Amino acid sequence: MHRITLPLVLLAALTFFAGLGRGAITDSDEAFYAESAREMVASGDWVTPHYNYQPRFQKPVLYYWLTAITYVILGVTEMAARWWAAMAGFGLVLVTAAAGRRWYDESTGLLAGAIVATSFGYFSIGRMALPDLPLTFCITLAIWAALVATLEQERSPRNWMLLASLALGLGFLMKGPVGLIIPALVIVPVLLIERRSIALTPSDIVLGFFVFVAVAVPWYALMWLRHGNDYLYGFFVGDNFERFATDRFNDPRPWWFYLPVVAGGLLPWTPLALVWLGPLTQFLRRRRDVGTIDLRLLLWAVLPLAFYAFSVGKQPRYVLPMLPPLALLLASSIVERTQEWRGFDGARSRPRRATPVVVGSLLSGLFFVVLAALLYRAQPLLINVKPAFTLGAAIVIAAGGVLVIVLALSKGWRAAPLMITLASAVTLLAIQYGGLSSGGEDTVQQMARLVQQHRTGSESVGTYGVFVRNLVFYSGIRTTDIITDDQAQAFLSQPTRAFVVAPSDVVDRLERERALKLHRIAELPYFNEAGIRVRSLLWPDPSRDLTRVVLAANR
Repeated sequence: MHRITLPLVLLAALTFFAGLGRGAITDSDEAFYAESAREMVASGDWVTPHYNYQPRFQKPVLYYWLTAITYVILGVTEMAARWWAAMAGFGLVLVTAAAGRRWYDESTGLLAGAIVATSFGYFSIGRMALPDLPLTFCITLAIWAALVATLEQERSPRNWMLLASLALGLGFLMKGPVGLIIPALVIVPVLLIERRSIALTPSDIVLGFFVFVAVAVPWYALMWLRHGNDYLYGFFVGDNFERFATDRFNDPRPWWFYLPVVAGGLLPWTPLALVWLGPLTQFLRRRRDVGTIDLRLLLWAVLPLAFYAFSVGKQPRYVLPMLPPLALLLASSIVERTQEWRGFDGARSRPRRATPVVVGSLLSGLFFVVLAALLYRAQPLLINVKPAFTLGAAIVIAAGGVLVIVLALSKGWRAAPLMITLASAVTLLAIQYGGLSSGGEDTVQQMARLVQQHRTGSESVGTYGVFVRNLVFYSGIRTTDIITDDQAQAFLSQPTRAFVVAPSDVVDRLERERALKLHRIAELPYFNEAGIRVRSLLWPDPSRDLTRVVLAANR
């Protein structure tokens, strides 16, 4: 074990695994994966994924398999559902650190790994049952291993090629063609630009191809044999090409949509990007060249961004593969301006105060203070957390920010990145324990229990505008997704007893405008943390931001 590994392991364990099971599976995409894996275990069908007891063809099988295996070992829990997302974040920290140590030095590798471990973008996705972070791990590992195998003088380039091929196959099985396209977008231009003699033999490349095929293809072949050409067309054309080129799945967004997403994903490290202004100015004035490794990482970051910028359907988590190369570039620039060096006479020299590092650290510290204030203001909305926990979390976060500011202004300014790392880790834990959940039952869990208690037979359960995706995970009962009032009226007019879960204003409207006579069984307050808006943090209003969710029956 290398000496930078242990501190990064401890850091990543805190930021990705501490409190991983706190908070219910959200009413978002993570419910698809958590529930589909549960149904895989319950049904014994490990080939065709199902969600809400219907075939789910939209995504490949690997994340379902991993989660289902974890369910078998640990039981069906929130932690088990999110385990592999957290593991992917953990792996990304180590891969990024290894790349930084190999391409720069130990200090850069350590700091780059710390940036990945404490970036808010990875923290938020690493605690959701989604395949996006595992996909990012596969893409990152594939790109790094392929570049090492082809461009560096390795005694065993074949092993690196096999590792890259394995990662490509797993990425393809994790989320489809994007697991192959993004690495190719980076690897091919880098090879063309650097124009070095490739260290691999044709037999190495052929062997790597067979490894990729052996990992990626068999499940798709099974699905084709079981479901025919319609599955292949629906997945590769419908769910991949149309998701990229049309607005069928996501509303169109402007080309610059991902720029603030990337900036937000790198927080609290984003202000430290000020260290790039000097080198960028020198480059534009032709006083500085871009190094080979820096250019390699720039292509790694920019080309996937350009690919997604030109897509019609955009989602914030699509650009997660950009963060590791940006973390490496940022870490190398910070280390360059803060690290001591030895002269030819062996004497140590300290760098002069680097204004971009100081100013960036001050802004980062201010970010923590502002975040603490916003968390405290949002306390009336955090109905699943005791006020004392939220207050304590806000105090801890603010204290971390103040310490960053004090250190940045002191003679020990060079240690400010270390303090940002510590403050970030504490902040992420404070948010997990004092902002998201107190560890008790969330509203959807309470509602699922009520449904189970009042359902005596095979009564239908419908969801209208709330708990559309996650109620089935907690109740184990197939639900009907109701979208319009006409559908609601038809569902509740059936001759047998039926239940509906909906916001109270929707129930009021159905009773008033559709003359439905509904029996209200229970009403619970609900705050959708997965759909939180900046407005809710700046100006929290329980009457606007909290939803009263009703369980009602038609008779």
